[in-house]
Amino acid sequence: MPDFSQKHPKVTTFYNLNPNNNLLQDLIQHSRWEKPVLFLPTLATEFTIPKNRPAFENIVAELAGASYLNNIILGVDNATEAEVHQAVGIFKRYGIKNYLVQWNDGPRFSEVYSLIEKAGYDLSLRGKGRNLFMGVGVCIALGATSVGFLDTDIKTFRREQLDRLFFPVVVLGYQFSKAFYARWSDRRLYGRVKRLLLDPLLMALKRKFTESQNAKLLRIVDFILFFNYQLSGEMVVDMSLLKRMRLALNWGVELFTLIEVYRKANQIAQVEFSTGPFDHKHQRIAAEDPDTGLHRMSIDIISILFYALIIEEGLDISDTFFRDLAITYQSIADDTIKKYADNAKFNGFIYDREAEERLVHEVIARAIINAGELLEAPQEIAHRFLHFITSHPEFEPFIDKGLLQTILSVEQRLKGSLSLTGELPEWERVMERIPDVIEYIVDALEGDKRVFMAR
Repeated sequence: MPDFSQKHPKVTTFYNLNPNNNLLQDLIQHSRWEKPVLFLPTLATEFTIPKNRPAFENIVAELAGASYLNNIILGVDNATEAEVHQAVGIFKRYGIKNYLVQWNDGPRFSEVYSLIEKAGYDLSLRGKGRNLFMGVGVCIALGATSVGFLDTDIKTFRREQLDRLFFPVVVLGYQFSKAFYARWSDRRLYGRVKRLLLDPLLMALKRKFTESQNAKLLRIVDFILFFNYQLSGEMVVDMSLLKRMRLALNWGVELFTLIEVYRKANQIAQVEFSTGPFDHKHQRIAAEDPDTGLHRMSIDIISILFYALIIEEGLDISDTFFRDLAITYQSIADDTIKKYADNAKFNGFIYDREAEERLVHEVIARAIINAGELLEAPQEIAHRFLHFITSHPEFEPFIDKGLLQTILSVEQRLKGSLSLTGELPEWERVMERIPDVIEYIVDALEGDKRVFMAR
């Protein structure tokens, strides 16, 4: 039985105590005056590569029963026109008619991306975060009242899982709903980034902030730790909140979203998505290469977390902060691995303890140091310095003489290949700066509709 005494002032946990509970009728009833929309961030390889296609097709087949959805948006990355037609063919095969295509590589949405970039927003980093960002704009254009996000590489997806995720927002009036589940299948534990990176790192930070009695930072760490699966890509957001949320372009998009929710939402839910095996695509380990796989993902997630704590929450770090933190993290992670090894043995699971220890010591601990170096790089110091001088009127005479321009020019010269967050603004701000951006999105949708839905 779940422990309902475990509470957080902002978060309600919904456990799946009755897997046969039918929430569909209530969702259909409420969708008469609401406009729930589902966004599917998708890579072409998820439906063009034969070994990946069954998961994608199963998701589409299951979504055919989600009759409460006003629209289903397919946000496709790295796809040719012919490949998008393949995806559309799958939707048609299962009788789904309320879908729309956001072809990110096509001429129409490329024009929208160009328009936003000309307004001063950097969208050069391709990936899921960029796809989601444009997807939010599409959902605004459609008049959505709430938006669900669902990864399309889930091998074990069932429609009832989506029903449970939408229910708190559409029926109960919550602002945000996030899925949690245990990442396991074929008698193996997965979810290594959550298990071996994020949780031990947050616990190491909690130990440091408890010792320093930093209540402000403890609150945000406790909030993130309260979620059973912080890195899940499955969530539903009320549009009034979604318009005010920033997104990150890199692998840290889910964590950055959770931090934004901490700052801007009050009625928050986490929902048990699945009580059985939950399986989707796994990232490879690349200890020697910080630009790929779990190593890259680890650096992005750590950078996002510390961007929030240092730049926006005022964490003061010393020269040895990240090296000390890496040592504390490794100690906690080693204890965590022992617990997972015991649990795996108890359940008869296959568990490679030595491989998990190598991941902690050779990849994640190194990623903490690398992220620290990135945060302390000259261009990031420049960002902090700009924030500092513009917050104090004593610097105004120097600003008038060109201090800001000098700092920015030096930053641009020193800017390396690695980006910290690729942070994007709230859509409210985008619409203020580009008043006709939604009209451009509508035109792009209509253009893609003529290409992909005419046949």
